Amino acid sequence: MKSISHITILASFALSCAALSGCSKGDETSAPGASESVASHAEADPSGGDHGHAETPLGTAQIGEITIVCAQGHGEVGPGKEMHLVVKLPYSDNGATIVRAWVGSDDRMGSRVAKGVYASSHDDYDVHAEAPDPLPEGSTWWIEIEKPDGSKQVGSCRIL
Repeated sequence: MKSISHITILASFALSCAALSGCSKGDETSAPGASESVASHAEADPSGGDHGHAETPLGTAQIGEITIVCAQGHGEVGPGKEMHLVVKLPYSDNGATIVRAWVGSDDRMGSRVAKGVYASSHDDYDVHAEAPDPLPEGSTWWIEIEKPDGSKQVGSCRIL
């Protein structure tokens, strides 16, 4: 009887180890949807040159003391439309910085703030934010950069 329970325990342990060994580090994500976003980038162009859809460069923007480079995807802004912003920081910290963005006005009234997902294959951040409906006149992209030390800076860039 004792030998059967030991065999059962050993078999259960072996199966558990086999199941766990199937997990890879690529399955770990720091934010929901992060693995999908990074995977779509890698599939689009492993060299890091394309995000998988058309993007329009917006140029540089000054966010406090940080100069960033931005691009917009998903066409022109429209009320209630999901927009895509790519933010390239002037430094690389492997995603330790938190980037948030929203479409609208600086007070965030009626806007949905979205947290960017770091794309290691491009060393930039992808933000998917829904434009408010109704869309305030003079809307822009508002971007908040939170450094690893907790300091935050906010600024804006033009929107299409």
